[in-house]
Amino acid sequence: MMTSRHTQGSADGAAPPARVDASMTLINEFYRRPLDPGYALAAQRRQAGEAPSRTRSGIVALVVLALALGLGTAAATLQLRKPLGQANEARRVLESQITERGDEAADLQAQATALGDEISALQSSVLGDADASLRTALDASAVESGAVEVTGKGLRIELSDAPSSESDGDAADPDARVQDSDLQVLVNSLWESGAEAIAINGQRLAATTAIRSAGSAVLVDLVPLSSPYTVEAIGDSVTMQTDLARSSAGQLLATLRATYGIGVEMSSQRHVELPAVRVTTLREATVPEGAGLPELRVQPEDGSDGDGDPVSPSADAVAGSSRR
Repeated sequence: MMTSRHTQGSADGAAPPARVDASMTLINEFYRRPLDPGYALAAQRRQAGEAPSRTRSGIVALVVLALALGLGTAAATLQLRKPLGQANEARRVLESQITERGDEAADLQAQATALGDEISALQSSVLGDADASLRTALDASAVESGAVEVTGKGLRIELSDAPSSESDGDAADPDARVQDSDLQVLVNSLWESGAEAIAINGQRLAATTAIRSAGSAVLVDLVPLSSPYTVEAIGDSVTMQTDLARSSAGQLLATLRATYGIGVEMSSQRHVELPAVRVTTLREATVPEGAGLPELRVQPEDGSDGDGDPVSPSADAVAGSSRR
């Protein structure tokens, strides 16, 4: 019996029934075999206790890759930490300029000192055997102006920032630091107490000396100073201590010590040596026609002007100013 080529199914010619999920073959295959054959084989080997096989070439390639990554990371880190050549060159240029300017400033200061000595010698030769009172007045003016070095007995007062201010830096309470107003009040009171010459950290004060602040630093004639601030005054130490205790400066020092923890140390000195003013500005003055020369007076040793009123050579200090 001949069968048609189109005949399918069993020998009796009946067609097999169609599956209900015939259109869901992909989903059925996913459920029957959720793992890839390669993953399934690796899982079977792991369950059987067999170690996964690795070829020698794969291990070598992995080691080479790890070394390359490590060397690249190290090189990048060193390159980032290494300063740029231009930055190094700029730093060297700045350092050389600072050194040159410092040497120039030192040379100019030496020339100014030499010229000052020459002026003093010429002044002495011109005066000669002039009136003794005039020479005394000129010597007193030189001391008050800070044009000459002075030595003698005196008083030393040291002000230092509170310990918390020194450890915390710029974030500390400003009241825990010695401020320019504190030094102004102290200096003004020393002048009123009969001080003949005053210096702060070796910076001589004169009639035009400015005491200012710049951030956390105190400037004395544009020279930055830092804590501790040592104020030295030549004069009668007993009188100055007594007058300071009775003045507003004494109350201020007590407040600084007790309330803000600022260090205040005061001591009498048998020998105090103060330098001359760093830079002396000379100005020319003329006397109008018909006007006589003013009488020169010498400041007595008690610090008064002869009429009982104290003399304060420091025109810059602000009397009665307070930080609080």
